[in-house]
Formats: sequence, C-alpha cells, structure tokens
Amino acid sequence: QVQLVESGGGLVQAGGSLRLSCAASGTIFRTNAMAWYRQAPGKQRELVARLNSSGSTNYADSVKGRFTISRDNAKNTVYLQMNSLKPEDTAVYYCNAVDPFGRALYSWGQGTQVTVSS
Repeated sequence: QVQLVESGGGLVQAGGSLRLSCAASGTIFRTNAMAWYRQAPGKQRELVARLNSSGSTNYADSVKGRFTISRDNAKNTVYLQMNSLKPEDTAVYYCNAVDPFGRALYSWGQGTQVTVSS
C-alpha cells in the first residue's frame, strides 16, 4: 500500500521559514516525479513545486524564488523549503507522485497545515 506522510507544518510569522517533509513508499519515490500541492480554505488544490526524476524542478509563479523542492533518496523523503512566507501561503500542504501532466498518482495523505500570520 502506497503511503505518503507529510510533516513539518506550523504557525509562523510573515517573512519566516518552514521546511516540510514527505516520507514516501520506496517504490513510488524511486520511479516517479514528486510534487508538493497546497489547498487553502475554499480553494482548489494547486501544484506549487515539482521535482522530476531528472532533477529538474518547476514552481508555481506565486512561490518562485521563495520555495525549494528537494529529495533525499536514501530516506525516501521529499522536502519543501519555504522562505519569505506570506499570509497567502496559508494552506494544507500535500505531496504526491505525479505523471508527466502533473496529475497526482496516489491517494492523498493527511497533509500538514501551514499558517502564516501577518
């Protein structure tokens, strides 16, 4: 059974930083691109960062220059370093494996709440 477990969220003031972690089952981690999504209250889930198996990355315009996605292959973990946080970054953050079109491949984990106060 595929498992995705996100952690690292919390409450932070605007301008602060957080690092999110996503532990994934070994199989999906090694064979797929991985991505971080977020869902704010009343809004659709959106993809914010993608890490391809080649090592290339893609970011939503809203987070470019502030967020960095990375992976630790030995730990089967994907990270999202979030700097210069803004109140509009407040959301539940999720990770998932993605296909070439950016579609999530597996059931969602519980996510991790990020709240940025102004």
